[in-house]
Amino acid sequence: MGLSRSTRAVVLLSGGLDSYTAAAIAKAEHFSLYALTFDYGQRHARELESARAVARALGVERHLELRLDLRAIGGSSLTTDDAVPRDRDLESSGIPSTYVPARNTIFLSVALGWAEVLDARDIVIGVNALDYSGYPDCRPEFLAAFESLAAVATRAGVEGERVRVHAPLITLTKAEIIRRGLDLGLDYALTHSCYDPAPDGRPCGRCDSCVLRDKGFREAGPADPALLR
Repeated sequence: MGLSRSTRAVVLLSGGLDSYTAAAIAKAEHFSLYALTFDYGQRHARELESARAVARALGVERHLELRLDLRAIGGSSLTTDDAVPRDRDLESSGIPSTYVPARNTIFLSVALGWAEVLDARDIVIGVNALDYSGYPDCRPEFLAAFESLAAVATRAGVEGERVRVHAPLITLTKAEIIRRGLDLGLDYALTHSCYDPAPDGRPCGRCDSCVLRDKGFREAGPADPALLR
């Protein structure tokens, strides 16, 4: 979906390179950014530090960090003690155990509530439908369905104000995302992607997210700056 000129946008900001790039694209399109980050009990909580650094780099109007512990629900290797898959065949079918049940639905719902308070009509999310590990809530049809929900579930919607969910990375590969971010001058050393980092924060290099990130940087050309620190 393309971005249009507006005033305020709520941006889901995880601390990974995708959300950083999506937010930067929104900023370049003259949105005023209100960043929303979730501490949801994820084992890779190291990403919260990156989210704070990225928010500062972007110069967001406000960075709201919410605690929403999804460990009580479980169902994912990111919120339980189950092993995070490593060296997985990314061409295989099926949804991996790192899928967090309904995560993007939950996050977008909170973003929608904050957007209403801010009188914002735009939400930005960094999902993409190509290098996405098979998650069902990273697809265009999911985002379209959520926009339809917003139209009937909010005061703005029933009063005829459309809330749009922007996914500027939806059709891009990881390499294309990285190239777009580099064109915008982004410092990807600030970001964190690994699902199962070492205690000192070093990436494992073998989970789906690490593999996709490595593939993206190799195809884009430059070395991953996060590995050069």
